[in-house]
Amino acid sequence: MMYSSRRKPVLYFKEDRRFWSGKCTVYKLFGLCMALVLVSLLWLQLSCTGDMSRVVVDDGRLLHQPCPLERRASAADNPSWGPHKLALLIPFRERFEELLVFVPFMHTFLNNKKILHKIFVINQMDHYRFNRASLINVGYMESGNDTDYIAMHDVDLLPLNEALDYGFPEEGPFHVASPDLHPLYHYKTYVGGILLLTKQHYHMCNGMSNRFWGWGREDDEFYRRLRTAGLQLFRPRGIKTGYETFRHIHDPAWRKRDQKRMAAQKQEQFKVDPEGGLTNLQYKVESRHELTISGAPVTVLNTKLECDTDKTPWCLLN
Repeated sequence: MMYSSRRKPVLYFKEDRRFWSGKCTVYKLFGLCMALVLVSLLWLQLSCTGDMSRVVVDDGRLLHQPCPLERRASAADNPSWGPHKLALLIPFRERFEELLVFVPFMHTFLNNKKILHKIFVINQMDHYRFNRASLINVGYMESGNDTDYIAMHDVDLLPLNEALDYGFPEEGPFHVASPDLHPLYHYKTYVGGILLLTKQHYHMCNGMSNRFWGWGREDDEFYRRLRTAGLQLFRPRGIKTGYETFRHIHDPAWRKRDQKRMAAQKQEQFKVDPEGGLTNLQYKVESRHELTISGAPVTVLNTKLECDTDKTPWCLLN
């Protein structure tokens, strides 16, 4: 039977055309071994790329099949970069598009500056309103003894100027996203966006207040804590890029902020919380996952916060 050149049969039924026909030669064994090696490497690549396509969202939790430890090794573990290590804390809830951009961008940015670092995503998975300050407190508590300073970092703010300093803030808290550089907030007492502190200084402030459920005001209260602790605030100098220093990737039309204020909350939001902070933080880390996003290692802490509804009833929306 004749076949056209464009349509050939897939199977050959004559024994002399089979791969295993005749003697098993050294060349055939070598070819089979190479094929097995290539298939194994392909499977490892597909299972451990760290793409967020392998991340599963289950009841608010981020889950991921971890790769072998050697594949999670990072250039950020280079001890020649200095004695200090940064814990980059990202308070987070349901902003996956921004996270996909932020983690690999910051990992590359800090590596280029030879900053030892570890990125933590503190993912709030309870049914309460978002509490950025409490999540930062959780990140501080869970960041481990191998880091000695923290960055309170918004997930939607990317530094574009390589001259920005993310080094150890030995002299005092360092506000990277200063009012004269931040694209949105320009008042003098603003300390949000990106703030670096040693762990010792953060502990001196008793962390941040846990009373701020919903969006905003926690940074303003923390500014008062810095002053009460006698800490001098430092900001960047010599940066010429102005309001183009950062890229703000939040889309307010797509991700609306929770700016609702209950009556009791309106009365309390401008008060100083003298006792709250690390000392009355209540939370549970449901799970902890080590994963990668486009090759950038990150630790995800799926966290449930607790709320005393007698003291802060505005943690729930009525």
